[in-house]
Amino acid sequence: MQQNKLAQRLNKATKSRRKQHTEDTPVTVEWGQRLNTAPPSTPSTRRVTRHSGLTNKELYKSIIVNGTEYSIGDAVAVKSSTDDPHLAIIYKLWQNERGERQAVARWLMRPHEMHTARRVEAGPREVFYSNAEDLIAPEMILRAIRVVASGAETGDMWVCGRSFEEHSARIKELDWASVYGKQMLLDPRTDAELFGQKSVQGAVKKQPAKSVANAKKRKHEVESDDGESTEDESFMASDGGESAEETSHKVSAKVSVKGRGRTPRVKEKTRAVPKRRARLHDMQPQAVNTAMLKRASRTNDAPQTDDIAGRTMYEAARLRLHVSAVPATLPCRESEFAEIYGHLHTALEERTSMCMYISGVPGTGKTATVRECVRMLRESADDGSVPGFEFIELNGMKMTEPQQTYVQLWQAIGGERATPKHAAQLLDAHFNTPSPRRHTYVVVVDELDLLVTKSQSIMYNLFDWPHRPHAKLIVVAIANTMDLPERMLHHKVSSRLGLTRINFQPYAHAQLMAIVRARLVGCAAFDADAIELCARKVGAVSGDARRALDVCRRAVEIVEHEWRAQPTGQAMHMVTMMDIDRAVKEMQAAPHVAFIRNASAQQKVFLVAMRAAMRKAGVAEVPLGDVAVVHRQLCLMHAMRAPSYEQIGVICAQLGASRCVLAESSILDVRQLVRLAVAEDDITVALKPDPVFSKLATS
Repeated sequence: MQQNKLAQRLNKATKSRRKQHTEDTPVTVEWGQRLNTAPPSTPSTRRVTRHSGLTNKELYKSIIVNGTEYSIGDAVAVKSSTDDPHLAIIYKLWQNERGERQAVARWLMRPHEMHTARRVEAGPREVFYSNAEDLIAPEMILRAIRVVASGAETGDMWVCGRSFEEHSARIKELDWASVYGKQMLLDPRTDAELFGQKSVQGAVKKQPAKSVANAKKRKHEVESDDGESTEDESFMASDGGESAEETSHKVSAKVSVKGRGRTPRVKEKTRAVPKRRARLHDMQPQAVNTAMLKRASRTNDAPQTDDIAGRTMYEAARLRLHVSAVPATLPCRESEFAEIYGHLHTALEERTSMCMYISGVPGTGKTATVRECVRMLRESADDGSVPGFEFIELNGMKMTEPQQTYVQLWQAIGGERATPKHAAQLLDAHFNTPSPRRHTYVVVVDELDLLVTKSQSIMYNLFDWPHRPHAKLIVVAIANTMDLPERMLHHKVSSRLGLTRINFQPYAHAQLMAIVRARLVGCAAFDADAIELCARKVGAVSGDARRALDVCRRAVEIVEHEWRAQPTGQAMHMVTMMDIDRAVKEMQAAPHVAFIRNASAQQKVFLVAMRAAMRKAGVAEVPLGDVAVVHRQLCLMHAMRAPSYEQIGVICAQLGASRCVLAESSILDVRQLVRLAVAEDDITVALKPDPVFSKLATS
């Protein structure tokens, strides 16, 4: 037993020394033969070159790494973040305008690297030729490997007999001997046959009918003005791509030169939209419309009766009105849903990274709308409409410290726990290293304001990782403050967040009515006037949908309790306006609301000042010194005696003893952090009847 342990230690130490020697050994890279003609282009290759941000390249046929020459089409092993290297085909070699050597690697995937819903049966050394590509540095090439159709499966020999299409996860049979032997892997027609991609060379780019018609009309007007006809212009596809309007501008320029010097009478139009923006404009509405139609069909479907069967009317209403119940669709957020879905769909379709910031007061449906978008995107991924992705949700309220963000994120990605520092290093290496097993991660970070630290390193890393070339990371940040990036974050952090920002406005009473009615479809437990009264009362205070559901649910509990107290056989009656009014008064008569209503004047001012300081800072915890400054300003504005800082500390201790305020016990000066232990709406409800504090409560 001891000998086995000793052997394992020696083997581990040998691997560690070998890895350290490999990392320390310098890699020499030289160019081989120059490529005079451009190699064939595929849609995925154009995507990789476009994302590199460089267009002026010197193409090469081969490259020499550590004295070994590798040519386009060779199968190689590529360095990975683990001891197990990746396998790939060299697809392109070039040197960009900055003098950097780059290569496009087309991955040879193994079964554990393929993202499929079903298990793939394969041999121990079988690989799948895929259309997944990444931009790598030539220094990452380790050695050459042999890929054969069949034969011995030892050493660096691998067997390939099938292809894998990354977008739809479709697997097809492949005759590797005939395809690879004739160097047909670099032929676009091979991609069209294996992966369903259209050949680019000699293909006619399909333009929208309206754009082509407008271009032909403009061309006809120019020819009729000059009395001459020009040669036909064909819309040929190129690596950069031209729109129909750009081509028509070229036709107009040619005619003006060949004609009699007259300027063609053509209306001036705005400059053609760049290709990338045009694609977003053309592709996004179609995907959003499909999602909206599917969403509307769910709303118009027959109501589900599974939760009603075997339950009374009151029990079914309580179950549906609970805030944890997930409805079929979320009403009154159609525009926000369409915008979020469009951004996520475009990023998944183009396999790019992005950051999105969503803000709004609590209870406005931010998290629920994002979850609904992810749920519908998962359905589209199962249908093959969009590439597959992994969904990860993080919540700042569920973390003991902000550094736990690294731990939870790496546990979801890597499947193992690590310390915060080690997890941050692993995540940084993961998003910087190209890999065939990399698929898009959609990470939702809820309660973002609780992750703000003094150095802001966590926020910086979260928003910086999506800008890495191989990240394929979509970060959706959710917070309660609209201007949190400008107010709390450094410029280097807010600039990485980007400009994709969506704000959720508080619900109006009509929207709250629609939300409650959507929950109660098929359950006749409420009178229509009762729902309207609840919506108007909550809409006048906060517009919080959760508060409206709580009021309705409490009204159902009151009516159900009275019905059960009556003799058996009594008929159940609906919830009326009187029941809603009783539920609202009962919630206003809660112990903490009664305490605030009967508190001293300085304690009321402290609560109002604390709420104002929290809103100004955009976070849930603020220093006591900031609250004291606002407290003294409010007293001076309303002709009240301003207490000293020591007296404000005593007021904070009194409110902390009553559990209305939570304060740090380790620090007893103005630097201690304090936060509210009651809802802000309860402060508004408690102080609204007071004629002195009514304006302060609603401001």
